[in-house]
Amino acid sequence: MKLLIDTCVSGEAVKILIEAGHDLIWTGEWDQDPGDEEILNLAHTDGRILVTLDKDFCELAIVFGQPHSGIIRLVDFRSRDQGTVCLKILELHADELTRGAIITADYGRLRIRSAPD
Repeated sequence: MKLLIDTCVSGEAVKILIEAGHDLIWTGEWDQDPGDEEILNLAHTDGRILVTLDKDFCELAIVFGQPHSGIIRLVDFRSRDQGTVCLKILELHADELTRGAIITADYGRLRIRSAPD
């Protein structure tokens, strides 16, 4: 899958996702942070699912209606667990994500907000 990984997601998670064969861009490699709106726009323009720890992206999508191509938000996962959790979400919910779902994962809980029809 095509992913855009936010800076706040660990480099270890990025490595795990690359090793699993995902096509990804990690904003942690960029010289400058263009801001949340531009990152979400870039992910959408390129058809990438955004993976982040930051709730602001979900607010941009839900409250302000900014277009996106799916969002995974990881809440309070240790760096060493982020990649594995993300892989499991991608495996189980790829179809929903490609249709623009927003998935928030917390220990013991997964919330899926389906894309509007």
